[in-house]
Amino acid sequence: MGNSAPGWDPQRQPASWRSHRSVVIGGAVLVTVLAVVAVLVLRGVDGDGRSDQARDGADAFLRAWADGDLARAASLTDDPEGARSLLDSVAENMGSEETVLEVAGEAEAVEDADEAMRVPFTATFTLGELGDWSYDSAAVMVPGEEDRWLVRWEPAVVHPRLGEGQTLVLTTEEPERAPILAADGSQLAGPSTVWDISIWPAMLSDPTAAYEAIDALDVGVDTEALADRVAAAEPDQAVPVVTLRDADYQEHAGELGAVPGIQVQEDTRPLAHAARSLVGGLDPESGAGSSGLQQRYDEQLAGTPASAVVIADRESGEAVDTLYEQEGGEAGSPVETTIDPEVQAAAEEALDDLGRAGSIVAIRPSSGEVLAAADWPLDGFNRSLQGQLAPGSTFKVVTAAALLEAGVTPDDRLGCPREVTVNGQAFENQNEFELGPETTLREAFTESCNTAFIGNRDRFEDDTLNRTARAFGIGEEWSVGAVTFDGSVPVADDENALAASLIGQGQVQASPLVMASVAATVADGTFRQPLLVPAAVEEPYQADTELSESTVAALRTMMRATVTEGSASALDGVPGEPHGKTGTAEYRAEDGELSTNAWMIGFLGEGDLAFAVVLEDGGSGGRDAGPLAAAFLTAL
Repeated sequence: MGNSAPGWDPQRQPASWRSHRSVVIGGAVLVTVLAVVAVLVLRGVDGDGRSDQARDGADAFLRAWADGDLARAASLTDDPEGARSLLDSVAENMGSEETVLEVAGEAEAVEDADEAMRVPFTATFTLGELGDWSYDSAAVMVPGEEDRWLVRWEPAVVHPRLGEGQTLVLTTEEPERAPILAADGSQLAGPSTVWDISIWPAMLSDPTAAYEAIDALDVGVDTEALADRVAAAEPDQAVPVVTLRDADYQEHAGELGAVPGIQVQEDTRPLAHAARSLVGGLDPESGAGSSGLQQRYDEQLAGTPASAVVIADRESGEAVDTLYEQEGGEAGSPVETTIDPEVQAAAEEALDDLGRAGSIVAIRPSSGEVLAAADWPLDGFNRSLQGQLAPGSTFKVVTAAALLEAGVTPDDRLGCPREVTVNGQAFENQNEFELGPETTLREAFTESCNTAFIGNRDRFEDDTLNRTARAFGIGEEWSVGAVTFDGSVPVADDENALAASLIGQGQVQASPLVMASVAATVADGTFRQPLLVPAAVEEPYQADTELSESTVAALRTMMRATVTEGSASALDGVPGEPHGKTGTAEYRAEDGELSTNAWMIGFLGEGDLAFAVVLEDGGSGGRDAGPLAAAFLTAL
């Protein structure tokens, strides 16, 4: 382990207590005399305007304090240095969103004090979740130069119970953040050991070795920018570098500990253990959820903090008295998901072994429960639920369903030429294959022939696909318990748009979740809206149309044949009687080059599981997504 940094002491002031005593004077005659004298004194003050001057002086002080002009407020006291120090401390430690300070009455003469006058005021601090805190106080005013009245400074001006060497502090005790749970009650996210890595400039004897060790972490630290920050820092000022998960730190602990100047501090914070892009992260400063489920359910997970205003010793920081507190904070409550830890682990391992940007989603067809939502990179975009991608030929499940619903049978001939031209736009099959004019719907589906479907576009109205997609729930608004993209199948604008839509290109968009749901709909026979956080879903979307039993039966037969004798042969031999459909979707990359996304969707005939696999930027469904799907299913 590395070296430890020295501590820094806060601003200190001597602590002492001011004692107050009251004098009781007995005797009715003496009391009467004193009362008369007091009246005469007040009349004398009123007569020359001193009461108004004292009140005006107090008002000027309070307005400057409330406006945050603490330098001016301090200058309106007889101890500007002491006043500024305490006012700064209170402002910093209270963090008030708004401060209202108002004179609450007329100035009154102070007994046993020549010329001093007491001006009462009320103070109200707006303190976030603690709300408004109000109290009464007073400023003792004394005449200064040029007819100005100054506040006779003492800590009690800020609050009547405040003594020397003390300050006001807003304390907040955050409850431990509740975990996000998998279906079996295990934690997808919860308290975890982390290691904060920093650099101690004064001890950095070999900067080159330090930056090489940090580079070796491979966590994206810009060591050149880090070197600049270290050079600009004070010798004993710790320069933060990165926070590592325990497993990552243990892998590099020896190298980090061997370099003088690299500091390592153990800590605990909530982290995602699995489904990291889905679970999301926390803001490092506030601790609030910043993405994913952590952000969506932040209030539920965080609970309610317990806050209080206390008087604290400025030297030790310890609370010595409580002035105001919130009625008990409440702990957060867990978010329960449908994620199956074993299915999620199998999906993540398959993606990690491949090391390519992609996603795997698994659904239970009988209920719609989401069993896995895995993405690679682990901390990247939540493509699995929110991706907006062309599904390519996996969408032919919907296209084939439309033909079957219109009366076409799997054995009806569609033909499969090498190319079809639509208004001057050429559409081809992958690798420009052709199967001939006798090709049936079943053969076109299993071999993923684009031209067979586009060549029969006259069987489709502009809105046929849009209507058929509704039976799969596509394009409607789902309530899953997380942010999702629920697909889009617009009504075709023209013949070319229709042609592209028939093969899952053009304006057709879907997420891996949507395409897993397409496979699940075929497996179960009915669309069941995916569910991730059931307690958060009041009314799942219900499709307004259903596929006929004959259509479902034909789709199942064709998806099984796609595995045993077609483009999804990578699944042949995988346990569970897999059914599948491949897809290769073309798109323009940011550099303008043509690239592809590789897809595979399907379900197990001997199990309650449907899935979608997508790999971004290169490859084909059968050659690239197929083996990934096989690795995932085999690991279950």
